[in-house]
Amino acid sequence: MLGLGRSVVAANPGRTDVSPTTVAGARWSLGQVAGEEVLEELPETSGKTARRFFFNLTSIPNEESITSAELQIFRKQVHGTSENNSSYHHRINIYEIIKPATATSKDPVTRLLDTRLVHHNASKWESFDVTPAVLRWIAHGHPNHGFVVEVVHLDKENSASKRHVRISRSLHQDEDSWSQLRPLLVTFGHDGKGHPLHKREKRQAKHKQRKRHKYSCKRHPLYVDFNDVGWNDWIVAPPGYSAFYCHGECPFPLADHLNSTNHAIVQTLVNSVNSKIPKACCVPTELSAISMLYLDENEKVVLKNYQDMVVEGCGCR
Repeated sequence: MLGLGRSVVAANPGRTDVSPTTVAGARWSLGQVAGEEVLEELPETSGKTARRFFFNLTSIPNEESITSAELQIFRKQVHGTSENNSSYHHRINIYEIIKPATATSKDPVTRLLDTRLVHHNASKWESFDVTPAVLRWIAHGHPNHGFVVEVVHLDKENSASKRHVRISRSLHQDEDSWSQLRPLLVTFGHDGKGHPLHKREKRQAKHKQRKRHKYSCKRHPLYVDFNDVGWNDWIVAPPGYSAFYCHGECPFPLADHLNSTNHAIVQTLVNSVNSKIPKACCVPTELSAISMLYLDENEKVVLKNYQDMVVEGCGCR
């Protein structure tokens, strides 16, 4: 759910809710909490940057049952990057603080929640699953000491690449612009009323999740043979090509890997309560070109680059 509602996060961070939706007798809600950076010295080693963030969850109603939570961190594109250039790769580690640092121990006791290797070839928000920590804090009453966000720089000598994961406000950055880029904690839950939507054994839940992923929107192989479609009389080469196609479901709620727009997310949400509104469609989101030799009207062989011929990525739109 990247981006939706981010512009309404106040400078003095609080919880911002999208209007609750009633499904199966229960009221479901999406909440966002902006993080406050805790100004304390965390041990830093060469090639690593670490910051502690605290999220005030006291505004979440006691009767609300949290089903999932994710930490969203913004990363900025590094121009001129190459996929094979390790200078622009980072590993982002998210830790739950079990016990904060003390006067006798400068290292807090932490538990790893999620980790990801990222390449800065695009400006985007990265989402990390922090559901276990949030459930411990809210459902089980464990103390909330916040998270440690650690960025491991794979190229320790490249200082320029270290500025592209926004976990700390820059010295000259105003509050308004920082409020748009600061880490966010996004929660999804319901009020516990009505019949549970999913009440299964763990094994059944995992099987259903695998089955759901199997049929979700994704790219499928498709080879186009120009002889089969009758184009071989004017296309000299190649004899065919891998075009691929997009097919699959766009289920509610839309997952991050489905590459959805905010409009598609809202449309899918409305469809969950009003079947007259169609679901988002699985369509190509990225296309590439191919080069072909063909015969023109004068029977001359011409080389031409045809745009939007190969599906490179699919998503729900």
